[in-house]
Amino acid sequence: MATAQTAGAARYVPQDHGLESLRAAAQGCHGCALFEDATQAVFGRGAAGAPIMLVGEQPGDREDRAGEPFVGPAGRLLARALADAGIDPSVTYQTNAVKHFKFTRKDGKRRIHQKPSRTEVVACRPWLLAEIDAVRPQVIVCLGATAAQSLLGADFRVSTHRGEELRLPRAVLGAPVTPEPVVVATVHPSAVLRDRSDRHDEAYKSFVEDLRGARSAADGV
Repeated sequence: MATAQTAGAARYVPQDHGLESLRAAAQGCHGCALFEDATQAVFGRGAAGAPIMLVGEQPGDREDRAGEPFVGPAGRLLARALADAGIDPSVTYQTNAVKHFKFTRKDGKRRIHQKPSRTEVVACRPWLLAEIDAVRPQVIVCLGATAAQSLLGADFRVSTHRGEELRLPRAVLGAPVTPEPVVVATVHPSAVLRDRSDRHDEAYKSFVEDLRGARSAADGV
């Protein structure tokens, strides 16, 4: 018999794909081992019908404690970039590919981010697909490789397809979503934040341009 950790999140996703139902159910998800150490599941933030969905990798330390996505330093950079791209946060739905914080402890206290494994990303994907079904965005912006590969396959490379307007593979969706959203992949804001080189300003401007492209792809934004 499959265990919770091998079966993934599918058994925990309710038939009702209303965002409040999904958010409540996600707190009981034991689809992988990450729930054991995390404070809580960090579900998405925003409204159904938001034309732009932003998908990151996973919650960080501050997000894990607050229970909301993108409230840490990378979230603040994202908010600034959205403003510079002319995107009102109210037209976005913000979430992550993985809903629990994966970390290791340093000095017995500090919680240091660890990248989720492919198994953990796939285990959590039913939540992301349910969010897509609930929100029905016009454009999905994948922030970083983990988010992009969760929807576009393990072989997808952001460096090769950054900024391109793509479509979700039907094999991932399982069932057609109407209207079919455009997918745009770019870097995660944390990558821009970590760039301390003399190319930092250029990296930030490129990130803003990717967001502007997503805005243009969304009708009426």
